Amino acid sequence: MVYWNEEIETMPREELEGLQLRLLREKVAEMYGKSRFFHDRMEAAGLTPEDIDSFEAFRKVPFMTKSDLRDNYPDGLFVVPYDDIVRIHVSSGTTGKPTVVGYTRGDMDNWTEALARGMTSFGMTNKDVLQNSHGYGLFTGGLGVHYGAERIGATTLPTGTGNTSRQIQLMQDLPVTTIAGTPSYMFHIADTCDHMGIDIRRDTKLRYAIAGGEPWSESMRAKLQERTGIRVHNCYGASEFYGPMFLECHEQNGLHIWADLCYMEILDENGEPCADGQRGEVVVTMLKKEAFPLIRYRIGDISSLDWSPCPCGRTHPRLMRLSGRTDDKLVVRGVNVFPSQIESVIGEMPFLSPFYHITLSNDNYMDRMVVEVELNEDSLSEDTVEHGRMTNLLSSRLKDVLNIKADVRLVLPGTLERFEGKAKHVTDNRKYD
Repeated sequence: MVYWNEEIETMPREELEGLQLRLLREKVAEMYGKSRFFHDRMEAAGLTPEDIDSFEAFRKVPFMTKSDLRDNYPDGLFVVPYDDIVRIHVSSGTTGKPTVVGYTRGDMDNWTEALARGMTSFGMTNKDVLQNSHGYGLFTGGLGVHYGAERIGATTLPTGTGNTSRQIQLMQDLPVTTIAGTPSYMFHIADTCDHMGIDIRRDTKLRYAIAGGEPWSESMRAKLQERTGIRVHNCYGASEFYGPMFLECHEQNGLHIWADLCYMEILDENGEPCADGQRGEVVVTMLKKEAFPLIRYRIGDISSLDWSPCPCGRTHPRLMRLSGRTDDKLVVRGVNVFPSQIESVIGEMPFLSPFYHITLSNDNYMDRMVVEVELNEDSLSEDTVEHGRMTNLLSSRLKDVLNIKADVRLVLPGTLERFEGKAKHVTDNRKYD
């Protein structure tokens, strides 16, 4: 086994939890003294730092939510002066005011450390060449992955997004072994390679990929790996944490959540802790964040934690694949629908590509959901009976999973819009006036 920091990465659970409790108490005491926002929340809950003497007591601390970040825009939650801040990133702000995140030098070191551990865990070394196809700039993804790769000594190629044909040329001309980007952009690269007559297996040295920045399914991973021959590793994070910071190891069975940097809770609908392996809402406390701390932050994702030792030898808990979100669910005719459910069904169908779009409307106050999905090149046919069979198969399966009927449209390859960053899968045109 190869580790970046073996002593930490293989620490027994009992020791990790003892470390977490100590760091939690220190962070609560620090925030109580530094943050007016946190001090007032604690006081309203009738809590002082001395009360936090166990994980159970910590669960009495009030949650932070996205609205708290927006209400304190731009920098009301910073707890260090600008003299100590070495960088600022800003979220996309697609659902409201953007989130402004400050970083101290210590924050940058911890973020980079997390990614160095994760990259090492799936096999990257200083002999690898990373082509980073995430966007550079205010978005956290590009620079986070960049610094993680440089920390382990890998050669880093900062291509950013777009100019796909040039990116493919660089993959051919340079000994690129790893690519990072959104899964939808990786499929776009694969499509472009097909149109250019380029075989990724034959014409490049690519063997690893780091995919993140948007929800995607296990079936999408299987399709991408089968198509390209690259082992694709999931990545998880958010600008509120530091950025993308948790990766899968070579086992590809859950993201290692570094317990010395993050205390993660999985809570049921009543706010009570879920058992290991039980799905619930992800709540995050960053244990060493300095400029922009997070305490019990409801990120909105739904998943589970597995504390069982990983075959890779690491003992930190693994966050299993996300199964949806608490705040981007679509309520259609009174039924909760998650785009991830639709994506998972699409992944089951060998005749479909992973590109899809959901359009919602309400004619005469009745919700209507249209799901457009691209056929893959191998499934194109002028046989109307076959086309009808595929449409009916997808429609029936979606109804089984969603418990409502969707209008299904199978479209030609290349029909739906491509995105270099996060893919936009939903257009909601419903009106309620």
